[in-house]
Amino acid sequence: MKKTLFFLGIISLWNSSMAQTNPAITSWLRNTTSITGRHYVSGNSTPIADATLANVQKVQYSAQYVYVSTNGIPSYVTGPFLDGNPNLAGTQNAIFKFPLTPTPNTGTSTPTTGGNIGVFINGVALFDYRDGVSYKSSTGLNAGGPSGGTGDGVWNRDAVLYEKTGFDCAKGHPAGTNYHHHQNPSAFNLDLKVISNICNLYLADGLYVINPAQHSPLLGFAYDGYPIYGAFGYKNVDGTGGITRIKSGFSLRNIATRTTYYTGIAVASGPTVSINFPLGMYKEDYQFTANAASDYLDIHNGRFCVTPEYPNGTYAYFCTVDSNYNSTYPYVVGPTFYGTKVASKLTSAVTETTTTYSPVLSTSNFDFDNLEFKIYPNPASDLIAIQSSEMIMNNLNAELIDERGRIVATKSFLQGSTICHFETDTLYNGIYFLKISNNTMVKTYKIFIQK
Repeated sequence: MKKTLFFLGIISLWNSSMAQTNPAITSWLRNTTSITGRHYVSGNSTPIADATLANVQKVQYSAQYVYVSTNGIPSYVTGPFLDGNPNLAGTQNAIFKFPLTPTPNTGTSTPTTGGNIGVFINGVALFDYRDGVSYKSSTGLNAGGPSGGTGDGVWNRDAVLYEKTGFDCAKGHPAGTNYHHHQNPSAFNLDLKVISNICNLYLADGLYVINPAQHSPLLGFAYDGYPIYGAFGYKNVDGTGGITRIKSGFSLRNIATRTTYYTGIAVASGPTVSINFPLGMYKEDYQFTANAASDYLDIHNGRFCVTPEYPNGTYAYFCTVDSNYNSTYPYVVGPTFYGTKVASKLTSAVTETTTTYSPVLSTSNFDFDNLEFKIYPNPASDLIAIQSSEMIMNNLNAELIDERGRIVATKSFLQGSTICHFETDTLYNGIYFLKISNNTMVKTYKIFIQK
């Protein structure tokens, strides 16, 4: 009996150790600093602090599942939403349940749906391509979504294109109070070709910064339990070949009329391609073409490959962008899931026995030396922006120091952010030093103020 108990104890310890290394448990951005959400309102470029805790509040796991408690609020500033959306990002008080061992779907693929189809590591919701609007043949117009009514559901409008004026700097917006992203969650002003000027007045950042020299970070998990990565990954699925942009297998069809899907299935006619109904308005305007090149994705927008968190390989989705870093269809996950969709948003508390994930945090866990900071503009006149190469996992201190060694301004580089700003319009011309530090390490940069 004692031997049996001994071996059961060893197995229990082994299972606990294995769980502590599962990225589905360890990768969530847990709020360890009590940071709360912030938002902009139209016409005011000063963020307003909210009372709701940002990022993820708790991670629990059992032998089969991980449970993620979140308010659905990011630590980067949300809003404003300039398309007339009256809502603000609000608390979801949600618990999401994900499988620790996702499984491929060997039957008919499950389509993505409206609403949540995944969760980013900061607890923010992922939606698919749609905005709830579709063509209505009886009226010859689009219907549904914010405009009301119901379309036919045959030709479905692309939210990323047609809700762009309502996205904030981080490319997100709320449905009701459920703040979410449909696409690659990096800020508009960090794209090589900037297609929205929302960041000009309402400075904010996104979940990560695209770095073409590094494998993009793990950004979240889809509702089938498989991980979601940013726009860049290893060229070859075995982790070799260097870093490259991972590409969508979808492209626009060469059509003038809308009578069939790309698969050849005849459907109720949509509007003729025109200025009012341009190609790309609808999800069904795209076709999938399998590409044997390893840096192209399959019909679900994923591939089986080696990643930094999964050195033995995993199926993974990628946030697809073009060469200008502008988002490309199907954006993140879809239009179908690769795996068996088992994740869910719980309607009550966790009922099975779980362990709360509580990693031991120390300065040695924080890879400060590998953070690369870009400071711009330099020389500066009214504002200095500090952009980190990756998301800040623990608060950093930022100090602006003049030539006499006096601290003239201080800021906190907040957990879950990639950018920090200093207003310099009241400072005199001259040389300054920017010091970024945690408890044990410091980086210093020379700054010029010139007006």
